[in-house]
Amino acid sequence: MFEQLGLIGCGLMGGSFALALKRAGLVKRVVGYSKSPSTTERARQMGVIDVEAPSALLAVSGADIVLLAVPVSATEASFKAIRHLVGPKTLIMDVGSTKRDVVDAARRVLRDHLGCFVPAHPITGKEVSGVEHADADLYNGKQVILTPIERTFTVQLKKAVDVWTALGCHVVKMSPQAHDAAYAAVSHLPHLIAFALINSISGQAEGKDYLSLAGPGFRDFTRIAASDPKMWRDVLIANKEELLQQSRIFQTTLQELEKMIAAGDGEALEQRIEQASHTRANWRISSQKSFTK
Repeated sequence: MFEQLGLIGCGLMGGSFALALKRAGLVKRVVGYSKSPSTTERARQMGVIDVEAPSALLAVSGADIVLLAVPVSATEASFKAIRHLVGPKTLIMDVGSTKRDVVDAARRVLRDHLGCFVPAHPITGKEVSGVEHADADLYNGKQVILTPIERTFTVQLKKAVDVWTALGCHVVKMSPQAHDAAYAAVSHLPHLIAFALINSISGQAEGKDYLSLAGPGFRDFTRIAASDPKMWRDVLIANKEELLQQSRIFQTTLQELEKMIAAGDGEALEQRIEQASHTRANWRISSQKSFTK
């Protein structure tokens, strides 16, 4: 059990983590800080946190586990704000959707305490944000990617694995580089496509009429387009090299399909659809593997 969770960012992800820790009996006290005082106050009123901290630094004072649940662009500033009260036994984690930029920020700021940091990416979330949507079950049954580096302390890594496992998560380890390459393909690019598709339709003169005719398939395909704009702005820019590479691959594949349609080559088109259908039908979430790159 942890004595105190220092929670930096009391929104959906951070709030859900705090509630899950509390329900599992893994923490005695949660001290929270958010940039918006009203968010921190609401988190206390909901029982997500026990104490409101006036600063990030004071939120980690006395904490043996710290979670940064802030936009990836705010990670370095958060490290700077808390570094003076990080102890050698403190476990620090984040929940960011990109990892190389977060690790680079940790290298620049944490220095002697770099080994305390275990970068984490829980593969979960909602289209809505805010502490009012915090859910103790958000992480249960979900996959969590940990991307330790060469200086990560073995003790802290084991603690990270243990805490996520205790919350019902499937833990996978990979390098930060492998993480960003993989999630550019299976998360960041799909979001980019969903944003572009919605905008391409709504930008047409008849766009509203077209959208009014859309059904469940369109709803399911574009669900992620309703995601938090600021968060995804940061993610797409932070992982731009891997994302743009995946976008170019996607555009090449799309253009090949367009050529088949233009040429009326039904046989080739059917083969490509069959290939996609087979791959999708046999895909399953949460394959337990470790990756390196």
